Amino acid sequence: MIWFLLALLVIAAFVVAVVVLKVPVGGREAVAAALLLGVAGYVTQGSPSQPSSPSTVTPGGGEEAAFLVAARAKVTNRTIPPTNRYVVIADGFARNGQTAEAARVLLGAVEQNPKDEDAWLAMANALVAHSEGVLTPASLYAFRQAAKADPKAPGPAFFLGLAMAQSGQFGEARELWADLLERTPEEAVWRPVLAAELQRLDAYITGNAPAPAPDSQIGAESRDGTVAEPTAPSRD
Repeated sequence: MIWFLLALLVIAAFVVAVVVLKVPVGGREAVAAALLLGVAGYVTQGSPSQPSSPSTVTPGGGEEAAFLVAARAKVTNRTIPPTNRYVVIADGFARNGQTAEAARVLLGAVEQNPKDEDAWLAMANALVAHSEGVLTPASLYAFRQAAKADPKAPGPAFFLGLAMAQSGQFGEARELWADLLERTPEEAVWRPVLAAELQRLDAYITGNAPAPAPDSQIGAESRDGTVAEPTAPSRD
């Protein structure tokens, strides 16, 4: 019952924002993101089955969040640090495990520029890390907005596939990664990692391997300056 009421509340709030407050078309995506972020916070920190039960707020997904920040820089082929102040601040929060704070900061970025693909992607990853690898409606929405903002960007498909695999949606993850691999340049530094992940996922789907724990951290440098292939946080 509580989920039905929560859904009605979200819909009502969106209708009020659009009809009564007359939020312009360009700002509706940010409003929807804010509402979904609120739902995500309730789901991950609240206790729906225990009315008036206090919750203990603890940093979520710190190790995974730091991994996703580093990986995002490589998959997006970014050669310089981000200049968007929202993304810079949010990445700092994420590295310290403060994923909810990171998502809130990034909400400011997409409110300012709904077509900021990097901010949407960073928000999606922060929400996934906050929910300990679970793909929630809020993070899925952010992934879709990132892809919409820049249809040619590899990041949204790569990390959405990673989140799907971690959530047990192996078929959907495989479809995304196979399509991404087809359109990835041979010289892309992260292409071998994507190919290896896809191969491992195929082995699991066909029953020839145990359930995969994606290890797609990309581009970490060893002490001698060479590119290594480190492992993402284990979920065992």
